[in-house]
Amino acid sequence: MRSDVLIVGAAAAGLTVAETLRRKGFVGSIRMVGDEAHPPYDRPPLSKQVLAGEWEPARAALRSSEVIDALDMRLDLGVKATALNVIDHTVAFDDGTVGEYGSLVIATGLRPRQLPDWDGIHGVQSLHSLSDSLRLREQLTGARDVVIVGAGVLGCEMAATARKLGAKVTIVDPLPSPMLRVVGEALGARIRALHEAHGVDFRLETMVRDIIADGGRVAGVDVGDEVIPADTVVVSIGSSPATGWLESSGLELADGVVCDAHCRAAEDVYAAGDVARWYDKHRDAHVRFENRTNASEQGMLVARNILGEELEYTPIAYFWTDQYDVKIQVYGTVPDGAIVETIDDEPERNRFLVRAISGGRVTGVVGWNNPRGVRMARQEIVDAELASQESRETQVR
Repeated sequence: MRSDVLIVGAAAAGLTVAETLRRKGFVGSIRMVGDEAHPPYDRPPLSKQVLAGEWEPARAALRSSEVIDALDMRLDLGVKATALNVIDHTVAFDDGTVGEYGSLVIATGLRPRQLPDWDGIHGVQSLHSLSDSLRLREQLTGARDVVIVGAGVLGCEMAATARKLGAKVTIVDPLPSPMLRVVGEALGARIRALHEAHGVDFRLETMVRDIIADGGRVAGVDVGDEVIPADTVVVSIGSSPATGWLESSGLELADGVVCDAHCRAAEDVYAAGDVARWYDKHRDAHVRFENRTNASEQGMLVARNILGEELEYTPIAYFWTDQYDVKIQVYGTVPDGAIVETIDDEPERNRFLVRAISGGRVTGVVGWNNPRGVRMARQEIVDAELASQESRETQVR
């Protein structure tokens, strides 16, 4: 079977490519292939509304079946890509079929890192897919003691949800503060205080030595100086780009699919979303973002480049997280050692806004229940990145 555009990955990035192509008037054939049985769904609710039981799975769908049908594309679900041949313009699938393409979009996202020694212990799992969320929801119903291994964004969101469901929650992480890599130590301390105010215990700068099982079911987590009781353990230690099926393709793979500034990995091959590592001229480096906003923005750009626009991808990083009654929004980045300055602080409204300064320029703004302030302060990052780009171009000349 030949498709004018073949999209491997049926989540936000891949769906955005298809929608943008049609919106721009593309009338060729589109095929989208996903390895899950579920139609395209949104991932942010998995650790919050779906996990808490506030949403049923159908509500997490990115689009209704009528909207999907209107795209006039072939959607194959529960099918995995196994190999890419860039010379022949073909992709092999685990059902024994081979798809030929005019343009290929790689949008296979991430795979959660696993700890193989814990396989087979009931009550230990990670959260990546809709099916994972539903299984974990069952485990959390009536759970007494929950241990979350990993204090990143996802781990903190799941901790908030588990507390809402009434469980005693402990977060274990080897780093000195939660969400350290995305908001820095000072803001990480604020996030820790937020969780502690809701009853979460932290064991930071602490490694998990072992999972203790009793009769095949988890009973506790050994952290060296104690065993923390647990009837549910959630492993949230990060993810890796899903590129295993590309190992023999000849594409450059280095923490994702390496692309140029147009998100092109090879002739007629593009990548979008969490799996893409593209050249960002503002940073003069290849970068990869793992967030919902990037998936959509990159998907739109890839579609337009397939249609011949030759646009460079130069986004400002953005993500948000909802924990308890707090919405945290981050534009840009908070590098290690950045100076964090308070722009606005209204403790009586549980609201503040800070900027991060590194290398003499503003690199990020973080809002705590302050969406309007974040939107306004975003321009500081735009101006700083443009100034940095102009400086590099001047040096080259």
